[in-house]
Amino acid sequence: MRVVRISCVGTRHLSPPSSVRGCDAHSDDVSASSAGLINADAEDASCSSTPSWRIKKSLTCVCFNRKRAYERICSNLTPLQEERLKRLRKRMKNYFDASRPDHQDALRALWSATYPGEKLQDLISDQWKNMGWQGKDPSTDFRGAGFISLENLLFFAKTFSTSFQRLLKKQGGKRAAWEYPFAVAGVNITFMIMQMLDLEASKPRSFIRLVFLQMLSENEWAFDLLYCVAFVVMDKQWLDKNATYMEFNDVLRSTRGQLEKELMMDDVFRIEDMPSFSLLS
Repeated sequence: MRVVRISCVGTRHLSPPSSVRGCDAHSDDVSASSAGLINADAEDASCSSTPSWRIKKSLTCVCFNRKRAYERICSNLTPLQEERLKRLRKRMKNYFDASRPDHQDALRALWSATYPGEKLQDLISDQWKNMGWQGKDPSTDFRGAGFISLENLLFFAKTFSTSFQRLLKKQGGKRAAWEYPFAVAGVNITFMIMQMLDLEASKPRSFIRLVFLQMLSENEWAFDLLYCVAFVVMDKQWLDKNATYMEFNDVLRSTRGQLEKELMMDDVFRIEDMPSFSLLS
């Protein structure tokens, strides 16, 4: 993905793309790690004209060069984006409460989706350890990411049951003697995605967030789909690195890097367009 900015002021000087004419233009292939903060100088700038870009504290609009065509992505959200981001933020702030009947029902639903036909003896049971929770009470493991991490696991189990079961049972590839705990890994993946997208910030601080908000406008379940992609990417990274439990954080970092790379690709407009989406089944 190529980001175009014109009449830039700042420390980075970038070479002009051939598609921009008649102006002092600068462009660069922007990765997730180097994505800067760019602000449109004019509110009515459009990609078909010659917008003026300046590095400022907030980001208004960014032009992305995808397949020789400019696509304008703005942080001035549409009403649909605002509503969906509001709902997603509400989900992210929803802490798991073991006393709430709906949260208890969600745990039971996760068990039923994970182990069809096997009865759960109690919400506090040693049975949960088989799924990869740290103890017999899974509610204690949700503190880092909240109720949305349970929703993500349940979405994964119901939407991509084959992949879910394969990762749960650690099928495929040469496995370590000390494997990552499946359920706890899922909670960590939710938290990693929340950090990567930076959706709680009042103003966007990365291109990744802007790209994701465009995807959210296409599909309200974009976060949950991205979670599923992240889980299979993490498992693939785990196998590729012949990792063990003590290397889980390193694998999680490389997983984030792979996700950021794919989200910024020219042909990726939806979560389903990400190359690693093909790993799901």
